[in-house]
Amino acid sequence: MVALFSVSALFLGIALMMLGNGLQGSLLGLRGSLEGFDNQVLGLVMSGYFAGFLAGSLFAPRVVAKVGHIRVFAALASLASAAVLVHSIFIDPWVWFAMRLITGFSYAGLYIVAESWINDLSDNQNRGRLLGIYMVIQLGALSAGQYLLAVSDPSGANLFMIAAVLVSLALLPVCLAASRAPDFSAPETLSFRELFWLSPLGSIGMTLNGVVNGAIFGFAAIYAQRIGLTVPEISTFIAAIFLGGMLMQFPIGRISDLVNRRLVITVVTFAAMLAAIVAMLLPAPVTVQPPSMVEARNVWPLIIVMALFGGFSIPTYSLFNAHVNDRVPLKKMVAASSGLVFLNGTGAILGPNLAALTIDLTGPSGFFITLAGIHGLIGLITLYRMLRRPAPTAKQHVDFVAMPVRGTSYAVQLTAEQEEQEEQEPDTPPGDETGSMAELEPGLDAVTDQTADGAGADGNDMTRKDTPNGDR
Repeated sequence: MVALFSVSALFLGIALMMLGNGLQGSLLGLRGSLEGFDNQVLGLVMSGYFAGFLAGSLFAPRVVAKVGHIRVFAALASLASAAVLVHSIFIDPWVWFAMRLITGFSYAGLYIVAESWINDLSDNQNRGRLLGIYMVIQLGALSAGQYLLAVSDPSGANLFMIAAVLVSLALLPVCLAASRAPDFSAPETLSFRELFWLSPLGSIGMTLNGVVNGAIFGFAAIYAQRIGLTVPEISTFIAAIFLGGMLMQFPIGRISDLVNRRLVITVVTFAAMLAAIVAMLLPAPVTVQPPSMVEARNVWPLIIVMALFGGFSIPTYSLFNAHVNDRVPLKKMVAASSGLVFLNGTGAILGPNLAALTIDLTGPSGFFITLAGIHGLIGLITLYRMLRRPAPTAKQHVDFVAMPVRGTSYAVQLTAEQEEQEEQEPDTPPGDETGSMAELEPGLDAVTDQTADGAGADGNDMTRKDTPNGDR
């Protein structure tokens, strides 16, 4: 309880920040569609956020290390707030793209500050709980932010002002917080070659997961507007995705701790694919019935399917994080997460542009074709890796932790530090370091097979602990 109180100001600031971010992301897609921007232009504009976020993930830690948490949080929140207002002044796709770059960079830095701060104020007994609360606040505020779309006309400037005010207000609880700012150190890095060496499935899966998330964040509002939904219906359509993900994170994660984690990834990603296909095949939610030409509206089947889609799709980010952490030595866990954030961000840049291209070719249903196609590809790759080598009969793995979808590598410190304390009391004799990199040196091809599938050619466990699980 004391720990929760110590980070309450930070959580309040995050909630306000995510309310503004949730409103802004959907508002831009909706407003750009109303302004007549074509799909390819909208895809480019919406991908700007993810490109900026990627750059911020790489460079913001250096700024935090030099200037300090509170100053960086205040500066980036002010920058993000100003960028929102510029959108309302200059209705131009190139200006919007530049502002999305700035917004993404700012939010990456804000997340780094928040996650490293939570890590510093927590201990080994409450880290997982605080990270879970952080994730719920993020997704909950993103969902609530959608309903602010109905406060004013999206074709005016009021909603941009509301988003800017919310981001600016996020400064107050953080800057006035009584708790001290934490010490900060940037994590070590891990080459992409080594990351892929340790977990091919995790590297590919996180990239494709980024494509899905980029398409959702970039084109959900645009799709909903194109099929004739009203602004309140658009709000509910998008909020259902985030709420579904928030509610399903923990039960899916708990199941992945008890059974083969790759099997859980396969099941949930094929379930998400099926939900996207069902959404695509549903009757049009808005129809016009002659002779009176009265509109018939039945959007709830679509809303329910979108909640199911979000419930299965959003947790895959955390599942792949947990999968990679199962495969990576403890000392490299945070560094590996930095690589995963980069790969996920790269995929997210592609997501809106791929959705735009598919919609141009097939119409609005291209949104769901994109989501279903990428999820199907993830499922097939995961199934292939499962079949490549038999799963070991016994192993121990890191516990699943619900991760914020647009988090940074600093969130993993909440898991890594607790694992470090647990490993101080090993179950194996001293010197039996089964997870050390020294034992993973027989050659690149052999190691790829062993580390990717959890067992060598003779079925021996290649991981670092022993509890029942048929994962990796």
